[in-house]
Amino acid sequence: MLIRRAEKMPGEPVEMDGARFVTMRLMVGRDDGAANFAMRHFTVEPGGHTPRHSHDYEHEVYVVSGSARVEHDGEFQEFGSGDVVYIRPQALHQFTNTGDGQFAFLCMVPVTRDCGTPTPGS
Repeated sequence: MLIRRAEKMPGEPVEMDGARFVTMRLMVGRDDGAANFAMRHFTVEPGGHTPRHSHDYEHEVYVVSGSARVEHDGEFQEFGSGDVVYIRPQALHQFTNTGDGQFAFLCMVPVTRDCGTPTPGS
């Protein structure tokens, strides 16, 4: 069993082209013995956004706090705390903080993608 508090995990600034004011914490990954999924905790500061990108795997997002706009293959929708978002493989997507406070979300991806390298909303 593994129990962690998000705020006690070290955060790494996301340094991808197109990312602004984004931090990632790897909550559970391969190094923890996870065989299928990695869980990542992202924070996006006011005025920030994840890069606009796509990839060959799905991911699921749960919003912990704040509000944002998601782009998903040219469609835009507002969402916030308590909402769940599913991003299809190959979908062009981006999360943009639309609030005055921090936007925080959990993102689950295949464990083979955890790499310990921040890849927001990926």
